[in-house]
Amino acid sequence: MTTTQEKAVPSTTVLECQGLSAGYGGTVVCRGLDITVRSGEVVALIGANGAGKSTTMLTVAGELAPISGRVSVLGSDKKASLATLARRGLSYVTEERSVIMGLTAADNLRLAGVKADAACAIFPELRALLGRPAGLLSGGEQQMLTLARALARNPKLLLADELSLGLAPQIVARLLDVVRAAADTQNLGVLLVEQHVRQVLRVADRVYVMRRGQVMLEGTAAEIGADLDAVQRAYLSSGEPGESG
Repeated sequence: MTTTQEKAVPSTTVLECQGLSAGYGGTVVCRGLDITVRSGEVVALIGANGAGKSTTMLTVAGELAPISGRVSVLGSDKKASLATLARRGLSYVTEERSVIMGLTAADNLRLAGVKADAACAIFPELRALLGRPAGLLSGGEQQMLTLARALARNPKLLLADELSLGLAPQIVARLLDVVRAAADTQNLGVLLVEQHVRQVLRVADRVYVMRRGQVMLEGTAAEIGADLDAVQRAYLSSGEPGESG
């Protein structure tokens, strides 16, 4: 079975986790994770609140040290900081919008070393907002600025944690469409944590479903989407598998 994006599977692995266990202060939150992202594909990581998705992302990004297992980012198994990984080609968009509210949109881009024309080529909507303080932009506009800043660096791997948090569905669709286009045109590998499951299945190639710190299910977006109601009941609710709560 294939996804709606019919294309050859890319051969370059930009992210690989094998038997990864991660957590805080020695307390394991995620365990035994096997996750792979290849260049040119969008991979979604979904699950209920508390499933361990953000902990996984922080570990992959170099913000948390693995407790055990292996993480290879952009071909390197060596533990590296987020700053080092960024120089190698990683862009990380956290669930907290990382704009400086007192600076204009243009100054936010300039501070990141991104040309305004490059950002506006990704989101033309930003052109009229460049002189406006980021704190006066809407949530969707702030997220466009954040994502444009990340993509304009021409990364090899994008980690995006809850792009859609607090945003209207049409803005979510706009953001995800841009991510999909970047994967297709820039051969960018993407790992997305996303709460809008149906929206992310529309643009994803493959999906990992997490529950209580483990990957419980994986498959193509088409495979997961074909039985989405059952997947949601079993793994995306806050209760035990099979419960509705």
